[in-house]
Amino acid sequence: MTSVRRETALHLGLIGVLFCLCFLLPAYHQGNLARIMVLATYAVGYNVLFGYTGLLSLGHAMFFAAGMYGLGLAMQYGGVPALPAFVLGVLAAAVLAAVVAVLALRTIGVAFMIVTLMFAQAAFLTILHFGTWTRGDEGFVLPQDMRQIAGLDLTDPVTRYLAALLLFATALLITARILQVSFGHVLVAVRENEERTRMLGYDVFKHKFAAVVISGAISGAAGAGYALLFGYVGATFAAVHYSIFPLLWVLLGGAGTTIGPLVGAAFMFYLIDYSSGLTNAYMIIAGLVLVLLTLFARTGIVGEIRRRWVPWLP
Repeated sequence: MTSVRRETALHLGLIGVLFCLCFLLPAYHQGNLARIMVLATYAVGYNVLFGYTGLLSLGHAMFFAAGMYGLGLAMQYGGVPALPAFVLGVLAAAVLAAVVAVLALRTIGVAFMIVTLMFAQAAFLTILHFGTWTRGDEGFVLPQDMRQIAGLDLTDPVTRYLAALLLFATALLITARILQVSFGHVLVAVRENEERTRMLGYDVFKHKFAAVVISGAISGAAGAGYALLFGYVGATFAAVHYSIFPLLWVLLGGAGTTIGPLVGAAFMFYLIDYSSGLTNAYMIIAGLVLVLLTLFARTGIVGEIRRRWVPWLP
């Protein structure tokens, strides 16, 4: 079996397992996994920029929020149906990513991190400034009767789970395909040695620009999907800690791996969920586990599995 077929079988198998879990899990874990898959989609988008291209962004929450508010404002004030509003949300995030890319890619390293962080803070303050429309920190709730696509009620737990799976599967297969074509190979080359890639004749800026736009669009799709499936739009999702979360999920799962973002998001979600049931100081437990994992699995959970036992893992 070729490596491409083996990777495709792995991804389709994972999607099949997630589909079956919809009908096997109790309601509590079914709801959790739906939320995890949407957040993992956000991490998949982040992984395109950080894991594959080597660009460390500290401002990805602005793309997540752009998708969320692009959908939410269109539905709340424009009366736009759910599916066109979702498309508008993704477009809003992609356009914002293109604007940010043009300016931020003039910098490298720490300067790139700071510039993306400043853009995210500007987006967060803009949302608060136009609180009459965005409702600021309070946010607003999308009515249940608006959260339907082709007669399917997205507030129904099973429908919501399957919609979250469709969103995650689409992002997973797109990024997996990117890694199999020359465009993805150039992104990895940029991550490993940008100067050598440029010397080989590749347009580094063009590839990095495309990576930022793709990453922003996928993150925006996750934001729009979160608002549509869970019915809430708020400025909290544009705050700085929502730029740190995808970095943590990708690092824990394995940067540059296709299934690492899902593993990292699920691990972090249930670590906080279970530790908060033991003590109010649950962040001490979560922090201790994260430190140990960082010390003994420096390439992340999937990264360590690939390094030790399964070298063909994508």
